[in-house]
Amino acid sequence: MQVGLIPEMKSLLDLSIQKKASDLHLTTGVPPMIRIDGALMAVPDQANLTSEQASSLIQSFMSAEQIERLKVRKEVDFSFGYNDMRFRSNVYFQKGNMAASLRLIPKLIKSLTDLGVPPILEKFTTPSQGFVIITGPTGHGKSTTLAAMINQINHTRSEHIVTIEDPIEYVFEHDKSIISQREVGSDTNSFARALRSSLREDPNVVLVGEMRDLETIEAALTIAETGHLVFATLHTNSASQTADRIIDVFPPHQQQQVRMQLANVLLGVVSQRLLPRTQGGRVVACEIMIANSAVRAIIREGKTHQLPNVIQTSAAEGMIAMDKVLAELVSKGEITIDNALAWAIDPKAFKMMVY
Repeated sequence: MQVGLIPEMKSLLDLSIQKKASDLHLTTGVPPMIRIDGALMAVPDQANLTSEQASSLIQSFMSAEQIERLKVRKEVDFSFGYNDMRFRSNVYFQKGNMAASLRLIPKLIKSLTDLGVPPILEKFTTPSQGFVIITGPTGHGKSTTLAAMINQINHTRSEHIVTIEDPIEYVFEHDKSIISQREVGSDTNSFARALRSSLREDPNVVLVGEMRDLETIEAALTIAETGHLVFATLHTNSASQTADRIIDVFPPHQQQQVRMQLANVLLGVVSQRLLPRTQGGRVVACEIMIANSAVRAIIREGKTHQLPNVIQTSAAEGMIAMDKVLAELVSKGEITIDNALAWAIDPKAFKMMVY
């Protein structure tokens, strides 16, 4: 339980949990807002927040140290527990006023089966070495899928799993594995530094919450190369774009070497979206690229524009393109065609699949 929560803040957290909201926003000049199934709406019967009200609500779930850090850095990331939930919080200033965005994270980690992701994802948890990347926009369930994959390993094998997160989201309980969760800011100063240090922590599996810069990507590739299983997230739109994003971060003279490294260690890329289900709630759509010999050769030779074609023609190996997944969901009546079009990679080709 977080110390110092004022009753008004408690009731907003309770309402967010009760309504199964994904996010809660506190900003001066508007009422508290919650996001349900992707749609943002005002909390009923709440007046616009004044600057003072917003500050007192926000500071009630912060420690003195976090408030000090906010004054210096002007924004701060952290998470806190409340009842059976965790809230991943980003507190920041806008137009000189304090504001906060809180993401709700259930304490219960769902299994891959419960999440409704393709069964092939389970296969990415079995190798002892390699690189698995989960991509997609913010708020589309990357952390949830990764948590399910890590927990799958935790329940089935005896490993040392090191996670590096900013902030810690899902909290794991040791089962067959031991899990060391390190938070950037409080347990380590940076992703890259924690990654380099992890090599001396005898890990079998390493989770990188986010690959934000060259140093982090370089360290993640090295760890995968040296006989570890590495999971990471990236913000790219498709599985095939992911290879380009990783390689393009590096200066031209290093890119060929990085292509070789990535081709050698990559196991697969999962690109996912959460879409509003026609009956309410949300459904996950996953594009899957498995690093077979064709994919590895394409990455090595820098011909990544050919990757979408390989994904489309390798269904027998478990690969599937985003547009095909969306078309299947439309034909099952699970999502509307308008929602599918909003996330289709190639809307023209997608329409031909559906009509």
